[in-house]
Amino acid sequence: MLKGFRIDWRGMDPKQNPTATPVPPVTDTARAAELFAQSVTIMARLRAPDGCPWDREQTFDSIRKYTLEEAYEVFDAIERRDFPHLVEELGDLLLQVLFYAEMAANDGHFTISDVLDHLNRKLIRRHPHVFGDEASRQAGNRADVDANVEGSSAAVLRNWEEIKIAEKSAKTSELTEPTSRLDSVQRAMPALAEAAKLGGKAQKAGFDWTSWRELLPKLQEETAELEAEAATGDPARKAAVEAELGDLLFTVVNLGRHLGVDAEMALRGCNLRFRRRFHQMELSSVRPLEELAPYELEALWVEAKKKLANESIVARAATRANHD
Repeated sequence: MLKGFRIDWRGMDPKQNPTATPVPPVTDTARAAELFAQSVTIMARLRAPDGCPWDREQTFDSIRKYTLEEAYEVFDAIERRDFPHLVEELGDLLLQVLFYAEMAANDGHFTISDVLDHLNRKLIRRHPHVFGDEASRQAGNRADVDANVEGSSAAVLRNWEEIKIAEKSAKTSELTEPTSRLDSVQRAMPALAEAAKLGGKAQKAGFDWTSWRELLPKLQEETAELEAEAATGDPARKAAVEAELGDLLFTVVNLGRHLGVDAEMALRGCNLRFRRRFHQMELSSVRPLEELAPYELEALWVEAKKKLANESIVARAATRANHD
């Protein structure tokens, strides 16, 4: 327990605290502010001279890997609709923000208050249709947008983009080299997501395929170019092979964008199916997989696909029957 600091256990998991009062479905902003202040104080205490040795030793470089892990654990909890777990994972992700802010404060760069101020101002200036033109401009909006979106999400996104461009232009006005509209796509994201965003930005300039069908010949073209480079077998051509594989992946991602399919989500779904099918192979085989011939492995794979597909059909039918 922190000296002179009281932890508010209200709303804790009843399994951990049987006397806890359930959290109301509507956010209590005053209590949220109080709990956030507690979190900030706890983080400062951990990094204090007499705090936790491990926390004090951490740097931006040492904990950044945990940030990515926590983000993907949030993803996983959302996909499984595991809301009790999601509560915990969102807390872990928030911990990363508090950790970075406290380290930055220790080094004299900025504090968590600066982080929140930047966030609040950004939300206000990019939502003139909610907070009004005057508040948006006071928060730094320099774009001339129509705040009357009439309930249109598309109009909101157009305004958001214009405001972002104006912000970027203001920050880089002193540079001699003109900025690109692609500069708003951050490099600090998964490559599949970056590729989809780059394609979407290019589309707004008219540089795009007109339909998903036009991408099918492009896939064949990129596959042939990859095959030609890989067939040389020359180790010195590894960079060229990598470049061709990248071109192929970029084309696949943009095919997904035209089909309205998120490539990252599609691949995560594929990974999950592969896990289940491979595990089914392990369960079905009377011998270790390493001892099987290729044709035997292929037969197990086909069997696993059929078995899991049938189980999925039965499960969907049972779900529909329960709903009816």
